[in-house]
Amino acid sequence: MASMLNFYGRVVLVTGAGGGLGRTYALAFAERGASVVVNDLGGDMKGVGKGSLAADKVVEEIRRKGGKAVANYDSVEAGEKIVKAALDAFGRIDVVVNNAGILRDRSFSRISDEDWDMIQRVHLRGSFMVTRAAWDHMKKQNFGRIIMTSSAAGIYGNFGQANYSAAKLGLLGLSNSLAVEGKKNNIHCNTVAPVAGSRMTQGFLPEDLIEALKPEYVAPLVLWLCHESCEENGSVFEVGAGWIGKLRWERTLGALVRQKNQPMTPEAVKANWTKICDFDNATKPQRIQDSVSTVIEALSKIDSSDGGISANNLSHATSAAPSGLVEAVGYKFPPFSSSYTEVDTIMYAFGVGASIKEPKDLKFIYEGNSDFSCLPTFGVILAQKSLGGGGLAEIPGLSVNFTKVLHGEHYLELYKPLPNAGDLKCEAVVADVLDKRSGLVILIDVYSYSGKELICYNQFSVFVMGSGGFGGKRTSDKDKVAVAIPNRPPDAILTDTTSLNQAALYRLSGDWNPLHIDPDFASLAGFDRPILHGLCTFGFSARHVLQQYADRDVLRFKAIKVRFAKPVYPGQTLQTEMWKEGNRIHFQTKVQETGDTVISNAYVDLVPTSDTLAKIPSEGGDLQSNLVFEEIGRRLQDIGQEMVKKVNAVFEWHITKGEKIAAKWTIDLKNGAGKVYQGPAKGSADATFILSDEVFMEVVLGKLDPQKAFFSGRLKARGNIMLSQKLQMILKDYAKI
Repeated sequence: MASMLNFYGRVVLVTGAGGGLGRTYALAFAERGASVVVNDLGGDMKGVGKGSLAADKVVEEIRRKGGKAVANYDSVEAGEKIVKAALDAFGRIDVVVNNAGILRDRSFSRISDEDWDMIQRVHLRGSFMVTRAAWDHMKKQNFGRIIMTSSAAGIYGNFGQANYSAAKLGLLGLSNSLAVEGKKNNIHCNTVAPVAGSRMTQGFLPEDLIEALKPEYVAPLVLWLCHESCEENGSVFEVGAGWIGKLRWERTLGALVRQKNQPMTPEAVKANWTKICDFDNATKPQRIQDSVSTVIEALSKIDSSDGGISANNLSHATSAAPSGLVEAVGYKFPPFSSSYTEVDTIMYAFGVGASIKEPKDLKFIYEGNSDFSCLPTFGVILAQKSLGGGGLAEIPGLSVNFTKVLHGEHYLELYKPLPNAGDLKCEAVVADVLDKRSGLVILIDVYSYSGKELICYNQFSVFVMGSGGFGGKRTSDKDKVAVAIPNRPPDAILTDTTSLNQAALYRLSGDWNPLHIDPDFASLAGFDRPILHGLCTFGFSARHVLQQYADRDVLRFKAIKVRFAKPVYPGQTLQTEMWKEGNRIHFQTKVQETGDTVISNAYVDLVPTSDTLAKIPSEGGDLQSNLVFEEIGRRLQDIGQEMVKKVNAVFEWHITKGEKIAAKWTIDLKNGAGKVYQGPAKGSADATFILSDEVFMEVVLGKLDPQKAFFSGRLKARGNIMLSQKLQMILKDYAKI
């Protein structure tokens, strides 16, 4: 036998608890250990009058049975006072049952303003006021259970009850929204539509039927929905006479009425009416996302169909492109700077999943690593300032609704490896505006320069839903087109599980959109919780390609193009599927848990190995430090054995030029008679020094103290850096130039 559900330690507030359903709820909760606030204004069925007798009688009944209860006589419009009564008496509030109600039935033509307003004030506004007063207390304690009371009249409509029906269905909408907002704080909100005998049904139902519809046959459902072990949330139930049924929405598959090369007209709606209303194979939408996704899917079908699709125009006239469109194309945003440090590149690497769990990732997250590198996709961070601060709103000739803006596609190309730190100047321009009929596409090109040298190029493809159909062109020769993946199983698959904090971490790189951190904002946008940045998934995917096909060599990265398909939630696992075709790696990214494709039609272009080598300054090129190492090598031929006895260490040098390693040298004063040679140490080095050719020469010539160079960050060292004291003697005595 199942254990008995109890409410010990819980405080329950029931409005309209002086009789009928409310009284039954209050008694049932008290019987199972709850402390109960019995609220009742004491008025009549029409909401006229007030008194304390009804609430007092119920409280006395509860106390007589050994329960705990207090009375409250305030109107539900004074929600703060009612909740304060619970807090004053019992110190908390756990459950709110919005049950209070009145009737003022009239046929629609006879409803007075007062009849309408009184019903809304008691049912809808009253439930809002009481629930709002309890809401923050429930959030702080991370627990709450709320019941809204609807009715069959609200769900289906009823003659003479337009005012009552409107309020009762309004309560269902209120309940559904609270269920979404409260979920993260363990606050559940459900709706009941009871059929029960009460003073509100007297005169409408026969006495024998009223007896069969006892409130006692409704209360068990309410108690279960309010119990801490019940996970039901955002649902509506009809209940009566011992029967309980759950309701849900049902929707036809519908029909796509906009047809190729034809305007959307009332005649087209008529022609499709049977299909629009056909409930065979109907769907069961549950969330606002189910509504939005269906419309987006329809837009996608329209957009991908061959030929032109007309605008939503009730006449047969063709709409012309707005005159401002000409002004928008070619618009140049104000130039801006993107300054960053090694800390920024490391933070970005963590944001896109680089980890100390992967030893080879150390080159992206440790500035002292001999091959410390900036991830190529950091280039998007440099460029995105053009879209921040309302930049899109400044484009002349276009009116952009930011609630309908999506980042549709993205292209990034590097002309030079990104410096590990730098100050780049960026120029952004509207390359083109396209009419996709289902929406407007704005192509924005961003060029990033170091001095006069072009370092990288981004193209943002911004999709504005519902703004198309103005008669503009659908394609552009300036668009970096996405490419379909090969029709065969992938050649390689890599996965990474994102952290629950992934979006919170990635946003520190500069994308401050609250959609990715604020649950309330995400809910307003139609998501259960904050979503991951599309460009974060972009970074994960590019890192997978570099790992699989380039051994994480950033010099081999040339370009990447992606199409964003669906959102990702932090904590989900990203699965990158890859196909190699020459130096182009096609890929798509999925959420492993759902199978949804979140990045599609994507590719990374890699630089051939021979071209990569050409980017690196040749060992022995025009580096002054080469002359020093060669001279040290010659001097060691005479006194090498003596130095090995004094020093007993191997030193590795990484000489940089333009932020990249240009040469590696090893001074071996540990083995044999000592040796100097180009390249990394043959074995392990006791100390490694990373510095530029210029700084090396300043140190050797005595113009820069090595300690000052180290503490200023111009010289980096790892390993046993105390050995540098012995090395300083060698440089001073033997580096004759």
